[in-house]
Amino acid sequence: MNNIEAYWSTFKNKNNITTDKYSAFAFGWPESMQNELAELVKSGIKTATTSAFELYEPNEEIPLIGEYNIILDGRGNPVCITQTKVVETVPFNLISQEHAFHEGEGDRSYDYWRKVHEDFFNKEFKENKKTFKLDAPCICEVFELVFK
Repeated sequence: MNNIEAYWSTFKNKNNITTDKYSAFAFGWPESMQNELAELVKSGIKTATTSAFELYEPNEEIPLIGEYNIILDGRGNPVCITQTKVVETVPFNLISQEHAFHEGEGDRSYDYWRKVHEDFFNKEFKENKKTFKLDAPCICEVFELVFK
């Protein structure tokens, strides 16, 4: 059993959870950013995230309400577990200030969030030989910290 499976097993046993369905991932890149974002989740500051719908792989599921997520640090170690509470598809340029605030990054302002995410999505799209547009559909997910 690897450390992610062991972490999940501990969570399941302490909370009488019967499902074995969960996702395990780190937010962003590089490793230093992954560590920072994982700590924001663990501390309860980061309770939302945004991903580009167009960059999901054909067989990759979008987040589902009620699903559990093991948040990893930059080295792939489990830091905490969240449960998805809200999932919406919203054009990037219509994402709310409230959602940006709940992402918990920087000074939590909309301007900071928008600059950082435009830069991030431009790089991600370019790596995938696509062009990021301001009206690109994004998956806005709100989650709750359930285990640390």
